[in-house]
Amino acid sequence: MALVEKTLKGQSFDEALTVRTPDGITLQPLYTAADGVIVARDLRARDADRPWDLRMRMAHADPARASKDILVDLQNGAASVLLAVDPAGVKGVAIGSADDMARALDNVLIDLAPVALDAGYLGPKAADWLGAVAKAAPNAPMAFHMDPLTAFAQSGTSPGPIESHIFNAATVGARLATTYARASLFLATGRAAHEAGGSNVEELALMIASALAYAKALVRSGLSMEEAFGRIVLGVSLDGEYFTGVAKVRAARALWARLTQACGVSVAAAIEARSSDRMLTTKDAWTNLLRLTSAGFAGAVGGADAIVLGAFTDAIGLPTTFARRQARNTQLVLMEESNLGRVADPAGGSWYLDSLTDQIASAAWTRFQAIEAAGGVVRALEAGLIADAVAAGRASQEAAFADKSRKILGVTVFPNADDKAAEVETVDPSAFAVEGPDPTLPGPDSTCPALTPIRFAAAFEGA
Repeated sequence: MALVEKTLKGQSFDEALTVRTPDGITLQPLYTAADGVIVARDLRARDADRPWDLRMRMAHADPARASKDILVDLQNGAASVLLAVDPAGVKGVAIGSADDMARALDNVLIDLAPVALDAGYLGPKAADWLGAVAKAAPNAPMAFHMDPLTAFAQSGTSPGPIESHIFNAATVGARLATTYARASLFLATGRAAHEAGGSNVEELALMIASALAYAKALVRSGLSMEEAFGRIVLGVSLDGEYFTGVAKVRAARALWARLTQACGVSVAAAIEARSSDRMLTTKDAWTNLLRLTSAGFAGAVGGADAIVLGAFTDAIGLPTTFARRQARNTQLVLMEESNLGRVADPAGGSWYLDSLTDQIASAAWTRFQAIEAAGGVVRALEAGLIADAVAAGRASQEAAFADKSRKILGVTVFPNADDKAAEVETVDPSAFAVEGPDPTLPGPDSTCPALTPIRFAAAFEGA
């Protein structure tokens, strides 16, 4: 240690060699057996050829174009589709009925290629439309992904009481569960906290609190506790910090194990990992390919069941055919050439990653307990408890980017003087907009401080 102090030339050990994360976790320069902790490992056998589900997101306003692109994705390496639904065509495919859903999924074999949804408050309606397209095929592996809490957290309001939206989704889900034995019903995620600039701890705490709320609603709707948890998928957001991402996916699984054990059931976690939008840049957008690759690496090594990587141009506009091919091929290279799925839980046994996983999970569980003590996730959102914590995490990270202790490649460091804008699709959503059902439910609207999505690079891209 004396030699270390001499080498540091007056700097303290902590100042020079440790790093403090936005979660308040101190990362050491070296880990030894003394830092080892026991972390539950996911050692389930994985398909050597398809260790995870390569899922592609579709948000083109035109259902016919969406159908064409989905088929290209599935024919060229993708295994499933995440279909964003928006009757206005602004944030997703212009779908407002079962017929529109059928057009968007024309020629897609739903019993072979899983279809997941992203429909906000229209989640229950979209689930029924997808169920109608599936034509009661009992083995169709669909992911209805109903998630009114994320819609509430991001928008700051709900059309009618948010509790009614949760229970309505659970009622629809319980009905669909009798027909579709392999379908998942809810997506429990802290994506709203992550995309608003929150820390990993805040994201995972919101995720697990949402999972509990959805499980309770499904039990009230008639499902057993075990089936309720078995129909929920956990959603984790991944940015370019791959070691932290690996630990976060593993921590999500550990949190799920602790929650289900506390509820007296044993259900394996199903995790869908999505690349972060907040990490993307518009300046030198090509560097997003590096960040997306790191996110995919983290999801694969962390053991995610499905991985959704966005296109490198998502911060600019809708992806071209080329950009979609890059999103697919990034995962295919990780899967088929880098062989990341050949080993179950390759991070297990690493003193650093096991310690980091345990610290993130422990901090998130403590935060989850605070949410429950406040009356549950709905009350915590309405009271601003979650928004205040997310704001603190965002401010901490923004300060780190501002003083360049954290860097954004292509923006705050190594800017490209010859930057050429990447091509994107230009679409007029109004040309495809349809009349959608009104999601409003009886009763007063619920409100909460909105967790508005941000991009960290935006503050520097005008410079």
